[in-house]
Amino acid sequence: MKWQKLLRPNIVAMDPYQPIVPLSMLAERTGRAVEEFVKLDANENPYGPSPKAVEAVAKARYLHQYPDPESILLRRALCQATGVPEANLLVGAGADELIDLTTRAIISPGDVVINCPPSFGMYPTSAAINDAQLVKVPRDSDFRLDVPAITRAAASSQAKLLFICSPNNPDGSHIDDDTLRQLLRLPLLLVLDEAYIDFATATDPTSVSRLSWSANYENLVVLRTFSKIAGLAGLRVGYGAYPGWLAEQLWKIKQPYNVNAGAATAALAALEDETWLRNKAAILVQERERMSARLAKFDFLRPYPSRGNFVLCRVTGLEARTLRDELAEQGILVRYFAKPGLQDCIRISAGTAEDTDRLIEALEAVEAKTHS
Repeated sequence: MKWQKLLRPNIVAMDPYQPIVPLSMLAERTGRAVEEFVKLDANENPYGPSPKAVEAVAKARYLHQYPDPESILLRRALCQATGVPEANLLVGAGADELIDLTTRAIISPGDVVINCPPSFGMYPTSAAINDAQLVKVPRDSDFRLDVPAITRAAASSQAKLLFICSPNNPDGSHIDDDTLRQLLRLPLLLVLDEAYIDFATATDPTSVSRLSWSANYENLVVLRTFSKIAGLAGLRVGYGAYPGWLAEQLWKIKQPYNVNAGAATAALAALEDETWLRNKAAILVQERERMSARLAKFDFLRPYPSRGNFVLCRVTGLEARTLRDELAEQGILVRYFAKPGLQDCIRISAGTAEDTDRLIEALEAVEAKTHS
């Protein structure tokens, strides 16, 4: 134990992020084949990458050489796709890396970060790693932001950083323009995480991305990812639109070869296959809505409206953890969070039509068991 004294106290004190168990490991532990599971616990795209992306990676050359440290080709393509200038775009090993880089650049030990739980777990994790004070401004029972409370917290704590996820993970709620403008008046940096925005815009033209807002607000960062819409979660590639004053500093602290060549190649090909991506996003949104309607017919589930590729359900009449475990026994994997505001909730990712049918069959078995 004497060597533990070398550790930073805030690292010792922090709670670790709880990731999803890889399907291959779960199959090994349970003795089941991977194909026996219906994986609806991590908001992954069940259709996987675009065929063009798969082909591009298969044909990739020079993988023995270090990748482009500036991701020039990918940033150039993102500029063309989004209209955000290349100088304001940063690419990372997933949006998670950009959350970490942004926090490291802004936060000194003791500085305040505002989080609005329930939301994505990497925000408090990054705050803890950087020895920040985390001020929590909880959402209401329907997961709406408490703007007056956020405003008071920002003023009283002199907070430097505010994280907002829209659509929010895990409930799928979306921030409106007026609310976002109110928050942008605060004297802090607002990081808007749009990991799931493509599923909001697929059928709702009012749910537009705010990437273009970065040109007008010097205190706004907008993050996006290829993990969801492009099915590249396993390759880890995301990007962000940054104000110039911050982008130039982040280049100093990011790892020089942070985005691997395979990820960059796949992301470039995905951008060239927009029709395929939009088609799959629309199919997932359609399946999300079908799944939500089916879930609402169970008297022990209350699904919330969602603009992501998932549905959060309040569980009544039995423990949410128990429901998670009973579904897992049937090979159906859903997400349960042991967090304030979510103890009686499960989150279910939108899958294929066949995935939904198997989920409903499993829930019917649970219903029959509880009524027997």
